[in-house]
Amino acid sequence: MTRAHVVLRSAAAALRLAAALAAIAVDGDAMGADIDAGRAKAQVCIACHGPEGIPIDPATPSLAGQPQQFLVTALFMFREGNRKNPLMTPLAANLSNADLNDLAAYFSAQKATLPARASDPQKSAAGKQLTEKFNCVQCHGPALLGQQHIPRLAGQQPEYLRAQLRGFKSSTRYDMDGMMTSAAQALSDEDIALLADYMSGMR
Repeated sequence: MTRAHVVLRSAAAALRLAAALAAIAVDGDAMGADIDAGRAKAQVCIACHGPEGIPIDPATPSLAGQPQQFLVTALFMFREGNRKNPLMTPLAANLSNADLNDLAAYFSAQKATLPARASDPQKSAAGKQLTEKFNCVQCHGPALLGQQHIPRLAGQQPEYLRAQLRGFKSSTRYDMDGMMTSAAQALSDEDIALLADYMSGMR
């Protein structure tokens, strides 16, 4: 199979996924995502992601204050088997569209707390330059707060950020449209460390 065929198949898969997510979003609007229902459903998530979606483990992502559409997208990709994780895959397998919307509504409504520590000023300056050099701010926003289906990076857990960037670079992390995989190819290990340090320490 040629590279062109691979690109076309990836684009077609991304379009199918986007259409399915759009249907879920419309479904959620029609039913009205329920934050209280999401809070009840989120009790199983607390063991790893912490109360209100703020974990202690630096390798576990913070869900609090993430864009609602991003959370729906992430849960959908775990449910459909696009993203794979030994804990999340079985948990998401039986979630209904209403569950996706309710959970996303709950976690997106939680307040993201300030990072436990600020980045080293010198590393922070270098990290900020990298977010501009590699166009992170173009998609994730100037303050890296995320938007729509694009996640918030500011204040995210450092080890989780490092792991995701390494995954995109090695093409082992599922990427719906290929944007992150492409962007990560030019990152060195030092770049990844600086970006994770800067993003996780943003206030």
